[in-house]
Amino acid sequence: MLDTPVLSLISNDKLDALNLAQGLRAGQLKTVYHGAPQTQALKQLAHDTITSDTTRCMNRVKSLFRSQAIGCSGREVYYPRHRQTWLAKLTEPGLRMRAEFLYLQLDHLRPLRREAKNALRREARKHSAFRRLCQVPGLGPLRVAQIIAAVGSPFRFRSKRQFWTYCGLSVVTRSSADYEFCESRLKRRSKSSQTRGLNKEYNRRLKRVFKSAVLQALKEDSIKRIYSALTDKGIRSEMAMLTLARKLAAVTLAVWKSGEEFEEQKLTKRVA
Repeated sequence: MLDTPVLSLISNDKLDALNLAQGLRAGQLKTVYHGAPQTQALKQLAHDTITSDTTRCMNRVKSLFRSQAIGCSGREVYYPRHRQTWLAKLTEPGLRMRAEFLYLQLDHLRPLRREAKNALRREARKHSAFRRLCQVPGLGPLRVAQIIAAVGSPFRFRSKRQFWTYCGLSVVTRSSADYEFCESRLKRRSKSSQTRGLNKEYNRRLKRVFKSAVLQALKEDSIKRIYSALTDKGIRSEMAMLTLARKLAAVTLAVWKSGEEFEEQKLTKRVA
C-alpha cells in the first residue's frame, strides 16, 4: 500500500505532465538550448562553486571580526603570516575557535580553487576558438573558457544584437501612459514618458565576464583611446563602459563566427 508522500508525488507528476501537454498543444512552450556535446565537460568545469565557497568563507571570516567591532578592511586578515595577530584580537574562546575552523576551511579551499581553474584552462584549450578569442582585449584564458562554456556555439545568435540581449547589454526602452482620454476618446500621447535601461533576462555569467573584461581592457592604449573619445563627447562614464562592453561582445562573436584572427581595427568600427 502506498503511503501519502508517494501518492502526493504521483499526483503532482500527473498534474505537471498535463500542464506540459496543454502548453505544448497551445504553443506556449519555448525551446531551450542545452549546449553542444563538445562543450559539456567545459560547462561542468565552469560552474564556479569552489570559487563561491571560497568567497563565502572569506566573507564569514570578516563578518566574525566585524561582529566584535574589529576593523578588518583589505586582505591582510586572510594571510597566514598575520593569522595569530588577528586571532589574538578575539578574546572570547568560542569565537577564536570558530575563526580557527574558518581559517582551516579557507586553507583547504584555496588549493582546490587553483586546481579547478587549471582544469578549466586545460579543457578550454581543446576548443579551436580558444586561441583566437584570447586575442580580444580584456579576455584572458579564464574569461574565454567561461564564454565558450556559456555560449556553446556562436551560431545560436543571428546578429550581435541578439548576443547583446543574451549578455544583458541590450538597451531597452520602457514607456507608460502612452494613451490618454481626450473628449471621451482614447488618444495616443504625442510624447509619452520613456525610461531606458538594460534588459533584465540575461546570462549572469556572461555579463560579469564582459564587465570585468572592460576594466582589464582599459589598461591597453587602444581601448583607453576609445573610452577617452566617448567621454570627450559628453557621454557619462557608465555609458562609455557599456559601449565598450558591447564592442567587446560584438567583436568576440564576429571573431568566433568567422574563424579569423583578431584585428585591432575591429574595435574602431561603430558598434551601435
